[in-house]
Formats: sequence, C-alpha cells, structure tokens
Amino acid sequence: MALDEFRELGLGEESIKALAEKGFEEPTEIQKRAIPLLLQKGTEIVGQAQTGTGKTAAFALPILETVKPNSNSVEALILVPTRELASQVSEEISSLRGKRKIEIAAIYGGASMAQQLKRLKKGITIVVGTPGRILDHIRRGSLDLSNLEFLVLDEADEMLDMGFIDDIEAVLRAVPDNRRMLLFSATMPPQIMKLAESFMEHPEIIRTQKRDTAALSTDQIYYEVREGDKLEALTRIIDREPDFYGVVFCRTKLQCDEIGQKLHDRGYDAASLHGDLSQREREQILRRMKEHQLSILVATDVAARGLDIQDLTHVINYSIPQDPEVYIHRVGRTGRAGKNGTAITFITPSESRKFAYIRKAARSEIRKEEIPGAEEVIARKKERIKNEILDALAIEPKEEYLEIARSVLSGRDSEEAFASLLSSIYKNELDASRYHEITSITSYREREKSRREKRDEARNRGRYDKVKAPSLDDKGTTRLFIARGRKDGLTKSMLINIIMDQAGVKDEDIMDVEINDTSSFISAPFSVAETILKAYSERTMKGKPIVMKAKPESGSRETRKKAAGRREAFMGKGKRRKKWEDDYQPYGRDTTDGNDGRYTFPDRKRKKKRK
Repeated sequence: MALDEFRELGLGEESIKALAEKGFEEPTEIQKRAIPLLLQKGTEIVGQAQTGTGKTAAFALPILETVKPNSNSVEALILVPTRELASQVSEEISSLRGKRKIEIAAIYGGASMAQQLKRLKKGITIVVGTPGRILDHIRRGSLDLSNLEFLVLDEADEMLDMGFIDDIEAVLRAVPDNRRMLLFSATMPPQIMKLAESFMEHPEIIRTQKRDTAALSTDQIYYEVREGDKLEALTRIIDREPDFYGVVFCRTKLQCDEIGQKLHDRGYDAASLHGDLSQREREQILRRMKEHQLSILVATDVAARGLDIQDLTHVINYSIPQDPEVYIHRVGRTGRAGKNGTAITFITPSESRKFAYIRKAARSEIRKEEIPGAEEVIARKKERIKNEILDALAIEPKEEYLEIARSVLSGRDSEEAFASLLSSIYKNELDASRYHEITSITSYREREKSRREKRDEARNRGRYDKVKAPSLDDKGTTRLFIARGRKDGLTKSMLINIIMDQAGVKDEDIMDVEINDTSSFISAPFSVAETILKAYSERTMKGKPIVMKAKPESGSRETRKKAAGRREAFMGKGKRRKKWEDDYQPYGRDTTDGNDGRYTFPDRKRKKKRK
C-alpha cells in the first residue's frame, strides 16, 4: 500500500493524507532516520543533509505531530538564513499541516513589522524566521517563547557564514532550557559542532552519506571560456535549447544585475535575484518565474537558497562555485523528480586546477564540450521554427482565415509570401551577425605564453632588477582586518565568497588573503575597501566590528624584514617581549601582517638610563 513506509515511521493519518496530496511516495534517507527519533520525547538531533533531500519534512512532520492544535502560544521556532527560505519553509510546513488547526507564520526583515506584531498577537504555534528579526521581536516582548517545545536551526552553516552567530546565540539564550533543539546543516564545520556542544545535550548525530540523487539524472557539462566571452557563450546555449527554463548562478550582486540586464536588453525573459531587492520585488520575480512568465533567473547563491522552482531544465554556473558543496547544491536544482536536467559550468583557463578539485571532491562525471558555433545555433533555431510551423499546420484552418489567405496569395508567389510572413514573425532570429566571435582558448593560451616569454626576457636583461617592491600605499590598496579565522571554520575561498556576496565586489579585487587562527586579513583597492566596510558597518561580534581597517605597512619586503629585526632588537624575545606587550597593550595591535594579534610598536632608539 502506498505511503506504508511513512506509516511505519510513526506518523499519524493526517500527516499521511497531507503527504499523499503532495505526491510523496517513499521517505528519503534523512526522513527515515530523523522522524522516528523526533517522535520520541526529548530527543535532540544534529543532522547533515544537503538541499533537496527532504530535510524540511524530516523535522516539520514530527513537530506537526507533537504541537497542540488551536494553541495560542509559540511551541516551535525555526531559524533560517534568508527571507526566501523563511517563506519557503513556512509554505512547506503549511502544506504538510493537513486539516489540523495549527497557525504558522514567516517572520523576517523587509516585511511589515506592524503586520507581524498583529499576527503574533493573535497567536501563532509555529514561527519560521530569520535570526535578526526574531531577535527584534524577542527584545520588543512581542514574541513569547516561554512555552517553546522545539528550536530548529535550518541551514546552520549558511547562517554562520552570513555572520548571524551573535544573533543565534542571543536567541538560544532567550529560550527555555527544557526546549528540544534540532540542528540541520549541509556541511559540518568545527563551529557548528561547537554550537551543538554548547547548547545541546547528547544529540543524535545523523549524517546522510548518499549524494543528492538529482545529480544522477543531471547531464553535467563544462566549457572553458575567457571571462569576457561568457555572456556570448551563455546566449548561444540558451538559443540552442528549444525550451530553456533555468537559473544562472553568479558570484556577486553586481555581476548578477549586470548579466540579468544584458540578457533582458537582448530580448530574453530574464530577471535578477539578489539580496539588495525589496521583499516585494523578490516575491514578484519568483511568482513570474514559477508562472513561466520568465524563463531565466540570474541569482546569487544566498538569494537562491531554498527556492522551490519545479521543472528547471538548466542550471548555469556562470561563475565557478567556491567549493564542491556549493556545486552540488546548484546542480541539485535541476533533474528532480526523475526528470532530466542539464548543469553547465563556465571556467576560465586560470580556474582549471580549482575546477579539477571540485570534480574530484563532488565525485561527479562532468564532461568537457566546445561552445556551440553560431552555425550550429542557427541550424537548431531553423529546426525549431520548422517544427512550430508544422504543429500549426496540423490545426484545421477556419474559413474566415482561408478567405484572407486566398486574398493575400492572389497574384503572389506563395513561397515568397510565406517567407515574408516568417520574417515579420521571427525578425532577426536567424541573423548570424547577432552572435559575436568567441576567442579560441588555444590561441588565448598561446598569446599568454608569448607575453610571459617577453616578460621573462625583459627580466633577464635586468630591467626590473632595481625596481623597488611597491608598498600597500603605492599599490593603492587598503588592508582590512576580519575578526574571524581558522578556528571559526573559515577558509580563503569561503572568506572571498562571503565578502563578494555581502559587499557585491569582484573576486579579483580581494587580494593577499591571510587566514589566522582567530582573525583574517585581506587587501582591496581603496574604493572597494570602503564598499566592504560599508557593507559590514552594522555587523558586530561581541560589540566590536567584524571588519575594520588594519594599519598598512609601507616598504618592500626587505624593508619590512629589517623593521621586524629592529623591533625584535628593541623588544627582545620570549618573556622579555611578552613583558613589553603587557606593558604597552594600549598602543594597539599590529594588524598589518596578520600576525594573530601580537602587539608591536614604532621603531625607536632605546634611551640609556642616567646614572
């Protein structure tokens, strides 16, 4: 009997009916392992599961089975990283509720505070929200959590990456000690486990080993292309496919806007989705995409997190993902429910090694192909137009239209008349001049090789022997300090990705990345550094800014080495140096070289004591 496996997990008939209406047939791995545990009183869970594995139902179904219908108090609180995910999770839980009278609300920033206050006053049983807005309501006293039974952290790794750790800990301290905490995350960095150890008691650990099955029904392809040719390659791929309906992933908000606008200007039904849009704009774009008024959604990873768009034919990685997990999440958005999908990745020549690592770590078969030529694209278009015409000719014409056709064709060549009609309908669709030349990667590499050889030759002649290494000021850059490091689970690629997404800057503008145990450093051009500082101006950790300016140090590497030697001679080593650090701590940290918080001082001559 259908859905018997769900019954065996311990779910009631109301949940079974809701699952049947949604088209569920059998539980996923995370559902099989989590639901029975959560139906047991008092069990807490740390679950590792990727996007698209059914983890929302894995925690939502037991919560719906446990909370009291018609309750006027909040019994379950679910924290998620983005507004889109809050709406999505809320809708998913509502669809699993069945006929049970359980009130569910999505609470997030960007929406009307007055309406949220009104809903909370009426009484909500399950609240889904973003950490910042939830914390606002707790401090206002408008969100009473005294009767809380469940606290869920969904996409916990994303929330930590986005800098919500302080807000999350503040929420955790505000809830009753006897609540049950459930933590779900696609990855398990050390900071996630540290959070679990601090706020959970003997949780059950669930790790789903199975890869996202969507990848199995997804054809995965990559193209090697110069950065400047990516847009041209993208338009050729879209035009080659008769029913393209997909998401194009970009790394930054700026790139997202740029690509979305250029596609729109070229006549494509495209729109951009990123964090700078108002909630009304985002919901409008998503509605148009779901209703197929749009065929292309250009999005950043964070903005697309948790989106539920069915029947996507393509996922395009316009920018290479920062790590294998992000790649798997992106690819998993197509090829779902047994349908075929295509995932395409653009890589530049300099990204070959990085992409090789992603391929190996993701354990995916990704084949290389050549970008389709303009002739191939036009041939595909001709075939599509021909099929559209044949489909139209299969319909029996009405007499009134036959009368017009006879009148128009009278005295005219039928082929020419038909061709003129097609020209007016399809305009310049078959015009080869619409497509621009794409530089061959082979010829590009040869040019680059020639340039390197010329540079080497000039260097060998000694042209650069006496050139002083530029200082940070000479290069026109600013050094920035980030109050997070290796112990927080931070890596170079993760730091670059977070800053690009939050500040909307390009990866090439983030230089000299250094990751220490508890802090990190980057360099960026002056204007870019100001943009980053502005983006993080309201982000704090324990009352201090997460990102701030570090004191730049000028001079060549040799000069810096000499300066370090003078400091050592001045302050000494070991206990003697520690004494100087303790005595002169107020002078401030040396944040120039990312030396993990050591205190240093200006070079000065030691004065001899007078006898």
